[in-house]
Amino acid sequence: MPELKIGGVPEHFNLPWLRLVESRALDKLGVLWRDVPEGSGAMAAALRTGELDAAMLLTEGAVAGAAAGGFKIVSLYAVSPLIWGIHVPAGSDLRTVDDVRGRRYAISRRGSGSHLMSFVHAREHGWATDDLDFVVVGTLQGAIDAFASGKADVFFWEKFMTKPLVDAGRFRRVGEFVAPWPAFVVCASDAALAKRKPIGAALDRVLDSAAELAANPKTAAAIADRYGLLPDDAREWLAATRWASRPGIGVEQIAPAVEQLAALGLIGADVAPEDIIASLAA
Repeated sequence: MPELKIGGVPEHFNLPWLRLVESRALDKLGVLWRDVPEGSGAMAAALRTGELDAAMLLTEGAVAGAAAGGFKIVSLYAVSPLIWGIHVPAGSDLRTVDDVRGRRYAISRRGSGSHLMSFVHAREHGWATDDLDFVVVGTLQGAIDAFASGKADVFFWEKFMTKPLVDAGRFRRVGEFVAPWPAFVVCASDAALAKRKPIGAALDRVLDSAAELAANPKTAAAIADRYGLLPDDAREWLAATRWASRPGIGVEQIAPAVEQLAALGLIGADVAPEDIIASLAA
């Protein structure tokens, strides 16, 4: 059985993976899990260098990364859209979404979801996108530090993961933005596509685990405890989250992201959805 180096953010979306990894249920499939708190941009780089064989990337980061080469999108993972919180420092004078126009955006990494979604959000509001000001902060902790030191003004991140910071009075959420496509997809490096059968087998098992978690009445409490969320917030997140039922992806499922990123000039206008996907079927 080939070794499979698989990565994802250490957040609630990847609990189906983490539960199976911690119980060693994926050992027979050769899975070696790696937490990547820096997000989709870092995982895209790791796929290209061979540090990872497969990873769970935000859809917009996956599209931008796959268009640049080195890996393909092989499956949907979380099919419900991501709800981005639009955050400012708690003591900031910014009060509404319109106030963040022209301000400094903290982003985890260029090519990351926090980077790309800033463009998508600005475009949907009719704002100019050619002069957005970005401050690379690495991780969520980096954004906390950038806010505290006055180096950044606004930060896009999944709203439930930042809710404890909002509740603690460190961040203030001035708005939300629902991504117009599925939240997460599975990507595999071009080299690792030779291992597509075991990658598919591992994902099959994980999606079964996701279905079990979604149906278990104790899951929300476990999420609240593990990620420091209030029980009501964990229940709200779980109710809004849907994982894929089986591995695979179709052209139509990533076409909106391809269209938007091309319109923003973030990928080539000649990139077609079929160019950046691959099948897990042997």
